[in-house]
Amino acid sequence: MTQTLRPDRLRAFVGRIASLVDEQVPEAHLLKAGGAALCELIAHDDWLPDAFAQPDPERYQQFLLHADSRQRFSIVSFVWGPGQSTPVHDHTVWGLIGVLRGAEIAQGYHLTSDGVLEEGAAKRLDAGTVDAVSPRIGDIHRVSNAFGDRTSISIHVYGGNIGAVTRSVYPAGGGRKTFISGYSNDVLPNIWNVSRESPIS
Repeated sequence: MTQTLRPDRLRAFVGRIASLVDEQVPEAHLLKAGGAALCELIAHDDWLPDAFAQPDPERYQQFLLHADSRQRFSIVSFVWGPGQSTPVHDHTVWGLIGVLRGAEIAQGYHLTSDGVLEEGAAKRLDAGTVDAVSPRIGDIHRVSNAFGDRTSISIHVYGGNIGAVTRSVYPAGGGRKTFISGYSNDVLPNIWNVSRESPIS
């Protein structure tokens, strides 16, 4: 039986994040309240369309799910194929990460005059777990799929249009290299067609 998708869950989440951004609350409050909202979203696995949950054999995928019209925040699904990982990288904006399926390993780093060094132990983020990053609390990390034999998916919220933000990766040999990630998709999920959810009989 085909599962009926619940786009209303993502729509409600977009509204909650937009309200926090509109209120211009302090970052600490935004991360706490936004993290609670993200935790509620990822508690349900019935809203993400299959098109935005497909792994690629070559590299992880970053699918844009929603971008604020003023680029104040964006929501993406990260899809990790078996064993895939990011390079060590930063974000330059606040971010929330919630694991929807599978699990991820996040290793924090801090910047030194000689490059980046690991900071603390790696964290395992299982399904239902939410984590946060920002230049204020720690912005550099490396993330990998915790599984070598299956896909993992996380939902990320960022304080900007993350696919257009100039960021940096930190190669193992030292130094840094700027990049703009872009997105893996050219179309967005339509979460606004409420008429399909409540047909007139």
